[in-house]
Amino acid sequence: MEKHLPVAVIGAGPVGLAAAAHLLERGLEPVIFEAGASAGAALEQWRHIRLFSPWRFNIDAAAVRLLEPTGWTSPRPTALPYGGELVDNYLTPLAELPAIASRLHTGARVTAVTRAGLDKTHVRNRDAAPFVVRVEDVAGEVSDVAVSAVIDASGTWSTRNPLGTSGLAAIGEERAGARISSPLPDVTGQDRDAFAGQRVLVVGAGHSAANTLINLAQLAKEEPGTRILWAIRGASAEKVYGGGDADGLPARGQLGSRLRRLVDSGTIQLHTGFGIASLADSERGLTVISGDGRTLVTDVVVPCTGFRPDLGMLRELRLNLDPAVEAPTELGPLIDPEFHSCGTVPPHGAKVLAHPEKDFYIVGMKSYGRAPTFLLATGYEQVRSVAAALAGDQLAADAVHLELPETGVCSSDAGTSCEVPAAASAPEAEPNGCCPAPEPVLLGIPTGLAHGRSGVQLAPPSS
Repeated sequence: MEKHLPVAVIGAGPVGLAAAAHLLERGLEPVIFEAGASAGAALEQWRHIRLFSPWRFNIDAAAVRLLEPTGWTSPRPTALPYGGELVDNYLTPLAELPAIASRLHTGARVTAVTRAGLDKTHVRNRDAAPFVVRVEDVAGEVSDVAVSAVIDASGTWSTRNPLGTSGLAAIGEERAGARISSPLPDVTGQDRDAFAGQRVLVVGAGHSAANTLINLAQLAKEEPGTRILWAIRGASAEKVYGGGDADGLPARGQLGSRLRRLVDSGTIQLHTGFGIASLADSERGLTVISGDGRTLVTDVVVPCTGFRPDLGMLRELRLNLDPAVEAPTELGPLIDPEFHSCGTVPPHGAKVLAHPEKDFYIVGMKSYGRAPTFLLATGYEQVRSVAAALAGDQLAADAVHLELPETGVCSSDAGTSCEVPAAASAPEAEPNGCCPAPEPVLLGIPTGLAHGRSGVQLAPPSS
């Protein structure tokens, strides 16, 4: 590693800024590239959503050590923060610290990472060559920055999974873009006008879908012309409903029970076994057609289909990725949602995250590829280990540990984080935002299966 060059950190979300904090503690120089206008730009788009996990699992230790000398006060550790609170009370103060602000470049989108003078086919002296990070600013100006190592914490928010089956966009999906909302719209708040009095189709069977549906039901009470449709590929919504009143996590059970009641009462019109094949826009609305020929007509579609990593900018690097979930090869089998549901992910750090490309690491949500079980606490331990490895402290890099509640969490969104979203009104919180239970828990919607998605009955593929 070229010690005189900085370490590139791609993304200024919670994990990216934590990486920068750990690098600084190790005496390494970070340079942070954030595509958005500010740190936590992706979180800004779901600031109305409450996280499952309490503050104690959402704050990085090295970041706290940077913040505390400034008089910053840590939030109550057992409170469940909203996305906006995570930004306002943690990420923004962290990003404004001189040590971070002087190294943070916003409006700087990384479009490619390579080795100086070498494409991926060249091996001679490859490990000794510095990395080149190509960056495009908001004015369209492009520059190449030489760095000694790269930590990709860019997340997956910008690349949602398509509405269609088989991993492909439905026919007509791109043309219907004006009818498709963001994955986590604020339907009762700033996005209200786009949904009030409209026919709304929510697609997906995970956390995002459940919470959006419940919020839409509240909107429908206030705007009677609002109609709510819900389409899932599975033959049943039982996994979304969870354990109901018998659920070990009361807030999770309440969420599932509320959703079931809304479906049973007819407030939400559920369509099972509905794999989307095509979309056709017209003056009367957007016609959504399933593989077996059924049709739904809607005004707006909410795509709660999860996310996937953008690997295009890493095309010139030598990566070792799991063929199923697109996570690092050693991590993939541990998190594959086809075979794993709830549970604590084994601690892992630089060794598991390493690629054939020396001194390059994918961390955070992106490190999980298409798997949905990522937690911020996991990402913080990842970057602590990676910073130690880059500093040459292999003992500290290998000594990974992760303390999480015994009650695991999972998602059935095929790509969304375990961390978000919990229904804004689901956790029975005290007025100060604290969980009533003596020990904090992580809340989620279980798959209800011992072996992940492998036991889920899906609609048969169309012939």
